[in-house]
Amino acid sequence: MMAEINPGDMAPDATLTTPEGGTLKLSQLRGKPLVLYFYPKDDTSGCTREAQDFSRFKGAFDIAGVAILGVSKDPPAKHVKFTAKYDLTISLASDEDGSVCVAFGTWIEKSLYGRKYMGIDRATFLIDADGRVAKVWRKVKVPGHAEAVLAAAEELVRA
Repeated sequence: MMAEINPGDMAPDATLTTPEGGTLKLSQLRGKPLVLYFYPKDDTSGCTREAQDFSRFKGAFDIAGVAILGVSKDPPAKHVKFTAKYDLTISLASDEDGSVCVAFGTWIEKSLYGRKYMGIDRATFLIDADGRVAKVWRKVKVPGHAEAVLAAAEELVRA
């Protein structure tokens, strides 16, 4: 059964791998709000655009005191290349075993040209400073998404 994370729920305290090969527990990021976004694959058109959009607004997220972390199943070395190729300013982390995707309910059955397969649902979670989910976006469409998340993050900080 897939995990269903909803606003008001505590975010799972999952462990990810940093591009440098270290580990990062989500609880280590508590104390300020976090945008945790899941995306299918480095260096594909939609995922690149999403990472570039979040990077473009990183200054505004920083001013609001909100961290951004992108997650995919790509290995750390691929994140390093992806970040360098597109001059990304946001942080990325790896979930190679898929356990974090499962914990957040983003590992789903997809369909392409009638073929069914498992993959990452493009989803974003806005998590407050205490580790509680404030807002969830599922089946994200990239255009305008980073702006919508920024507006919600600024509203959360003002509240």
